[in-house]
Amino acid sequence: MATAAAAIAGTSRGYGSAVDLATELFGREQVERARRYHRPLYVAFVLNAALELALLASLAFGSPGDRLYGATGGWPWWARGLAFPGLVVALSSLVRLPVAFWSGHVRERRWGFSTQTARGWLVDRAKGLAVGLVLTVPLLLGLVALARVLPRAWPAPSAAGAALAVLFVGFVAPIVLEPLFNRFRPVPDEELAAGLRALAERAGTPVRHVLVGDASRRTHKVNAYVSGLGRTRRVVLYDTLIEKAKPRVTRLVVAHELGHRRARHVLKGTLLGMTGAAAFVLLLWALSLWNALLESIGAGGPGDPRIASFVLLLGSALELLVLPIGSALARRWEREADRSSLELTRDPEAFEETHRELALANLADLDPPRIVYLALFSHPTPAERIAVGRGWRERG
Repeated sequence: MATAAAAIAGTSRGYGSAVDLATELFGREQVERARRYHRPLYVAFVLNAALELALLASLAFGSPGDRLYGATGGWPWWARGLAFPGLVVALSSLVRLPVAFWSGHVRERRWGFSTQTARGWLVDRAKGLAVGLVLTVPLLLGLVALARVLPRAWPAPSAAGAALAVLFVGFVAPIVLEPLFNRFRPVPDEELAAGLRALAERAGTPVRHVLVGDASRRTHKVNAYVSGLGRTRRVVLYDTLIEKAKPRVTRLVVAHELGHRRARHVLKGTLLGMTGAAAFVLLLWALSLWNALLESIGAGGPGDPRIASFVLLLGSALELLVLPIGSALARRWEREADRSSLELTRDPEAFEETHRELALANLADLDPPRIVYLALFSHPTPAERIAVGRGWRERG
């Protein structure tokens, strides 16, 4: 068994060393099993993104978009501003439905993770589409309206409105959006709940609620997360975690989530989202000055509802382009929360046990392709995390 110091040095030297560490910690059979589970899902992700971009491009620049927009001909501009983007969003969801159903339901059932029926999965998908419509269509209509009312000055109020919309969602998501998909209750074990509240006080990050979400109605996987801002902030534990994990593991997981809270990662993420939304509007304004682009779209300008499909295409393309940056930042924040959980609990054995159990329960990819790791992984690999825990123990 390599020492923790050597393990950490190995993960910093190169990706191959991290792969060796994963094999050492979990065994080749588990590494291969996780690889078989995840590799097709990465293909599905690429296919899903390609389908979305191809459809949005055809609706932005091609005759399918002209025909779809033409179906609203004769309607008032505001009605077209509601109907056209709504149809685009709905079509995008419909085109990607087969891939999403296979990856999100069929494969999850085959591997023993999903507890949902096909009907339950489709109901969740319909809810997600409804939320997407509610969040997207009014914003696009507002952008078109501002561009019509303020043809020269629309970028400033539109950018401010987009940023405020991100902030608003950050506040209301825990109390409006999350309950659409899950039911929440207090931690049932009062002794455990008291210990978690004391942990939060000691961390200097008291939270209003530590709740349990009924994830078991969808999956056997275990997880936890933080959400909300101000009075809506909360830590949520999956009921699968409460049922399966030892108290020390649950305590370590909560300490990790409190680390996110202490470092204000939710707030920082919201501020970055607000900045990104405002920057997106400014980019759209710059592109709207390009007459050749507007002609290829068939739009008279940003005040024309026909531009909605291009706005959605631009948003999807930029989201993919910045995905590696977002993933790198998320991994950095996860490492900060890991260190915080070690400092708060001073229990490196529980830290290693937690990340080992989470990896096994969720069948984490222990050996992801490097490009996938850089582009998609919001968390360090389990082997990286365990190596950090061992290094902390040796230093402490």
